[in-house]
Amino acid sequence: MTLIKSISGIRGTVGGACGENLTPVDIAKFTAAYARFINSRCDGKRIKIVIGRDARISGEMVEKIVEGTLLGCGADVINTGLCTTPGTEMAVITHKADGGIIITASHNPKQWNALKLLNSHGEFLNAEEGHRILELAENEEFDFKTVDEIGKVVAKEDFNTEHIKQVLKLSAVDVEAVRKRRFKVVVDAVNSIGGVVIPALLRELGCEVIELNCLPNGEFAHNPEPLPENLTEISSVVVREKADLGIVVDPDVDRLAFVSEDGSMFVEEYTLVAVADYILSLNQGNTVSNLSSSRALRDVTEKHGGKYYASAVGEVNVVAKMKEVGAVIGGEGNGGVIYPELHYGRDALVGTALFLTYLAKRNMTMTQLRATYPAYFASKNKIELTPAIDVDKVLVEIKSRYSNENVNDTDGVKIDFADSWVHLRKSNTEPIIRIYTEAHTMDEADALAKKFINEIKSICQL
Repeated sequence: MTLIKSISGIRGTVGGACGENLTPVDIAKFTAAYARFINSRCDGKRIKIVIGRDARISGEMVEKIVEGTLLGCGADVINTGLCTTPGTEMAVITHKADGGIIITASHNPKQWNALKLLNSHGEFLNAEEGHRILELAENEEFDFKTVDEIGKVVAKEDFNTEHIKQVLKLSAVDVEAVRKRRFKVVVDAVNSIGGVVIPALLRELGCEVIELNCLPNGEFAHNPEPLPENLTEISSVVVREKADLGIVVDPDVDRLAFVSEDGSMFVEEYTLVAVADYILSLNQGNTVSNLSSSRALRDVTEKHGGKYYASAVGEVNVVAKMKEVGAVIGGEGNGGVIYPELHYGRDALVGTALFLTYLAKRNMTMTQLRATYPAYFASKNKIELTPAIDVDKVLVEIKSRYSNENVNDTDGVKIDFADSWVHLRKSNTEPIIRIYTEAHTMDEADALAKKFINEIKSICQL
């Protein structure tokens, strides 16, 4: 069992001993620390916090603890109930709240849950803010409010319909163009909140929807990370039903992957590439993705006359770089699309609407559109951390060995070779080292990953 405390929040497996797992005590302590932090920035006024959750089995339990703790800290609460991560972020903006807590462990298996923390802009806290909350959680003696000072639940409301409305109002979303194509779409939402919002969005766009794993009961039908090895069912259904495409989202609906009409993966790295290609065709500008994302975004950006920038891994880092360089589109290669015209957060709903608009306007099939982009293949691997693995030692040694190459140590170590790259970094959310590689063929990417996995094992004498 595991409990991970980081600058992005608290994440762990549900149940077990306090301080070692995600327990009611840990949830209450961390929520109280967050409330104390937000209070310190609001000059004594009563704070207002939005909360929302995905459909995990433990979600209702965690939600009640978070809500009650916030009330005990004197905060008023807007509870959006079952809501996506981007929807909760937008609810903070719409309600002009002082912050938000998203109850989700994203792509982690069902035994996990987490608290993701937002600022008043509906964006994730930065490193300095996250460190302060960790300090408060460990060092503060909490002083809760008296009966006359406790907060109130000022609203219990669904925000999913409003989220869809705001997506459809975007000037870059051509609802009529999509409706004319009458796309037939299979949706795999891994039995979470995406099973509610994605079909609803698609039907507003005039699509015929075939629902697969769309009952939001938290019983994930397969590993919830939208990787090819987890998507064999939807691939076969797309072919059997002669659908135009398949859409896959993770439990909290901030990651988006597509399946082509022949059952092949469009590849989640190319979700952002295709959406960026469309946005850049409307508005020339800069783009941003993290260091672990495909070179294809750089190629597409330069084709349109813009400049590509890379950030450290993590949505907060991508957003900071996007604001710094005035990017018109950005995100992460894990299928996370960030479109600033709507909000600064990864959003599978806006990604879906923009992608379908582009596919309709290009009048192409999925495989035809995919063939217009540079051919890169990514291999994503990981090594479970044990006491025998000294991550810092590994990264220093690898950097030294490849000092003659183009090395970036902004976040872990990334080595850019002429026709490929490798990025090694410690995960912020799991006890693992991630080894991501990219090359012009899958065999080359896999071989490069294997080479570095063996080097790490050699360094650690595993």
